[in-house]
Amino acid sequence: MSMKRITTRSVEFQARVCYIVSIGVLVQLDSRVSMKPIALDGSSLTLESLADIVYRLRPVALAPKAVRAVTRSRALVDRWVRTGETVYGVTTGFGEFSTVRIAAKDIQKLQRNLILSHSAGTGDPLPPEIVRGMMALRINALAKGCSGIRLATVRLLAQMLNRNIVPVVPSQGSVGSSGDLVPLSHIVLAMIGKGLVWVDPTLTAGDRIDHPRPVAARTALKRAGITPAVLEAKEGLALVNGTQMMTSFTSLAVYEAKRLCRAADVIAAMSVEALRGSDTPFDERIHALRPYPGQLTVARNLRTLMHGSEIRESHRYDDPRVQDAYSIRCVPQVHGATRDLVNYAAGAMHIEMNSANDNPLILAKDGVHLEGGNFHGQPVALVADFLAIALSELANISERRCERMVNGSLSGLPKFLTTRGGLHSGMMIAQYTAASIVSENKVLCHPGSVDSIPTSANQEDHNSMGSVSAQKLWRVLANTRRVLGIELLCAAQALDFVRAMGPRKPLRAGHGVEAAHRVVRSSISHLEGDRILQDDIQSAVALLCDDRLLRNVESRTGTLQ
Repeated sequence: MSMKRITTRSVEFQARVCYIVSIGVLVQLDSRVSMKPIALDGSSLTLESLADIVYRLRPVALAPKAVRAVTRSRALVDRWVRTGETVYGVTTGFGEFSTVRIAAKDIQKLQRNLILSHSAGTGDPLPPEIVRGMMALRINALAKGCSGIRLATVRLLAQMLNRNIVPVVPSQGSVGSSGDLVPLSHIVLAMIGKGLVWVDPTLTAGDRIDHPRPVAARTALKRAGITPAVLEAKEGLALVNGTQMMTSFTSLAVYEAKRLCRAADVIAAMSVEALRGSDTPFDERIHALRPYPGQLTVARNLRTLMHGSEIRESHRYDDPRVQDAYSIRCVPQVHGATRDLVNYAAGAMHIEMNSANDNPLILAKDGVHLEGGNFHGQPVALVADFLAIALSELANISERRCERMVNGSLSGLPKFLTTRGGLHSGMMIAQYTAASIVSENKVLCHPGSVDSIPTSANQEDHNSMGSVSAQKLWRVLANTRRVLGIELLCAAQALDFVRAMGPRKPLRAGHGVEAAHRVVRSSISHLEGDRILQDDIQSAVALLCDDRLLRNVESRTGTLQ
């Protein structure tokens, strides 16, 4: 489906749809039939497998060891219910009501009431891909067998995910401790046949893009032949006590950030060539003396991308400049620092994705229930805040390179990258847009994790606000991609002028930069005169989203790190 076919009355929905389409999520449902399910066991989920589930609709199943673990822990809960043991959330109320004893005859009602009362979300719906991530992550956490849920209930959630019945989940309501209670409750609401769902939100039909139509959960389940769940002891609590909303946002942001870091190196190399910068700052010997892994990697990528550059050679001996501006010279140090943070975030998310994070935890081997605080979102909240700051720096330095290219007094190129300045504005306003976005990012990078508002009559007196941090991160990620798309446009335009400066024939850039330039020009023509730049920016962002830029470059240079 072409991006140009997408229209909608809702700007926010359009942004989400364009994001989903551009990364290649439009997969026909019948194409998943032959895909081997990912076996979830609570211990081995990776960022890549989560992306497969979310973006490529890979089905899931419980691993055999998960089936055994879930069955054992459930048997223990059933025994406690029979013997009347006091267990938080099983035979007692919740939060401040944990001292209230619940009769055995009211246990089903207790779990149902938990879901109804906690489905208190508001605001715009979460993107469907984030909800799919939440569902997969919750199944994986339950697969550890420490939650006391019935096997049939976990399988029902997996059935919904595999049939692409995705609950409509409001974006506001979680304080990020006791888990993402509110958004997870809206998922469980659909499991019991209430609330709304999107059926096949992968947008395989054009009318769904123009007119997204959530349907009643009960109707969708009936059409799929799925009987709504009747929650038994501990099950409501097991399903909503977890960090899955913030973890879905942050894990998928890490996955996207890893790819974006490589694309940022390609775009920076284009800008270095367009500004006729030196490759000396990328010399391996410099970075060996300050051996941060990310810095070493970025310098190596830049050397690879610029290898064979005639532009660099033409200025090697007669360029009066001693050294370049920081936004050119310090690309390895800035991009590298972001990479190191992304890698740290990936490690943290791997732990969180494969953790038991509800309460109480059921340890079948020891025959005990332990009340604790694994639901607290602080580890994820901090990572989301760190990662937002790190990604925003990719945008900050990118915008500075844009400014240098459009500023004729700094670049030596035609002002605003147009030969007919005055009548035409060229790339002047593209840099305005980049400046606006990086300014917005600075506001979004205020850390949500430093805030806390007590809840539940001060029983829950410190909350992580990780859901706020994670949603801000998602916006910063999208913003950074847009700024890099603008730099990609400016760099390609500037390179057109620089390449033409050869005395006898056009100067060629490095092999990797040439490959990047070709892929840009295959879909976006040189800006001869003013036109609607929004279209060019969207096309440039699409090159980053669907990996066309990286694929074409790496086909020439080999895999970048």
